[in-house]
Amino acid sequence: MNIASGPKIGVALGGGSARGLTHIPYIEAMDELGIKPSVISGTSIGALIGSGWAAGMTGKELREHSFEVLGTLRTIASKLWSTQIKGLGGLLRNGISMQLDATHIVDAFTPPNFPNSFSDLKIPLYVVATDFQSWHQVVFNSGPLRPAIAGSIAMPSVFKPIVHNNHILVDGAVVNPLPLDQADIGTDFLIGIDVNGDPSVGINKTDHRPLDIWFGSAQIMMHSLIAHSMAAYPPDIYVRPHVANFGAMEFWRVREMITHVETEKDRFKHILTRKIEDYIQNKVEPIQSNPRRR
Repeated sequence: MNIASGPKIGVALGGGSARGLTHIPYIEAMDELGIKPSVISGTSIGALIGSGWAAGMTGKELREHSFEVLGTLRTIASKLWSTQIKGLGGLLRNGISMQLDATHIVDAFTPPNFPNSFSDLKIPLYVVATDFQSWHQVVFNSGPLRPAIAGSIAMPSVFKPIVHNNHILVDGAVVNPLPLDQADIGTDFLIGIDVNGDPSVGINKTDHRPLDIWFGSAQIMMHSLIAHSMAAYPPDIYVRPHVANFGAMEFWRVREMITHVETEKDRFKHILTRKIEDYIQNKVEPIQSNPRRR
């Protein structure tokens, strides 16, 4: 597809814990069409995956890396253990905490030579986190990259809050689980990938565990926030893969998740090609949803 005269594309990658790994097939689909976004925004795991994409990793490279670092429970446990303890000295000094340090997680699960600064990225990236004190979103697009991502993925209770740039940061999905507002900055064509899931699988279930209730309540909250975001910033393409079969923390099922969503790739490519061609041929007008757009 010739997109030389095409729109500037913004892509918003949502939060959804392990389910966010299903962003990868959509990135692969865009790679296969030769499409590079002008702006990427991400919340939570969307920020982590989006940072790799913005750094120049292809969808295939993101897939291979995720298989390498998340492919088995043993691999994940080993990395988590090493980040928690940091040697015997760390154990004696700090004890064993039930909360993970998101900064160490970013270091442990990103590739070698991963960028340290937003300025090292090849595509502009907007990372959304939540300021626990002010109750507002905080958006990072310059300065140190790793602490911004760490703040964005710092799921309450699971991770310690991140102190960065005079903010106490927790998971960006608390306020903005699909950051369409940030991907809409300076772009003409907006794509939203929502990996929050839906209630279809468990709709008749009654024997929920406490953890299921906690994560399920968070999903309900995020679903409502995403609906408001879409009303304010209507995406040209919105996709929501069916990921309810996968637990929010089941990262070791990465191969199953990606295979599950691969069936959607061709449909996504078809829709994306048609809509961009319509834009190029002036059959549709770009949605003027952001007053900052010129």
